[in-house]
Amino acid sequence: MPMHVKDAMSTVVLTIGPAHTLRQAAQLMAARRIGAAVVLDSDTSGIGILTERDILNSLGAGENPDRETAQTHTTPDVVFAAPDWTLEDAAEAMVRGGFRHLIVLNDQEPVGVVSVRDIIRIWSTTTERARAVPA
Repeated sequence: MPMHVKDAMSTVVLTIGPAHTLRQAAQLMAARRIGAAVVLDSDTSGIGILTERDILNSLGAGENPDRETAQTHTTPDVVFAAPDWTLEDAAEAMVRGGFRHLIVLNDQEPVGVVSVRDIIRIWSTTTERARAVPA
């Protein structure tokens, strides 16, 4: 039986605004021990994602994290997942796009985030259970 995104996703989602600085975003992400924040722009009804990689790239370029904003560094071409996608579908989308997080939408509203770590956790747990069942 295939596992679905809804089985693996984190439903507690950190949402920030486009004007949050990269430092503010990094502090919030670090406090929650997560690698991505959903960026909601109420003025444009846009949904984006800011990842630890986006922050790292900005710092590596010598930009000031107190001046740079989430809006300027959100990942372009965001790919969204649906709760009923299989984990295989999500993993394929991540590999194809070269990213590690997907925002999960239900009726155009963010309901979760699924990461590579979430998928591996579910797959490894399922594999462990399968090994534990005697043949």
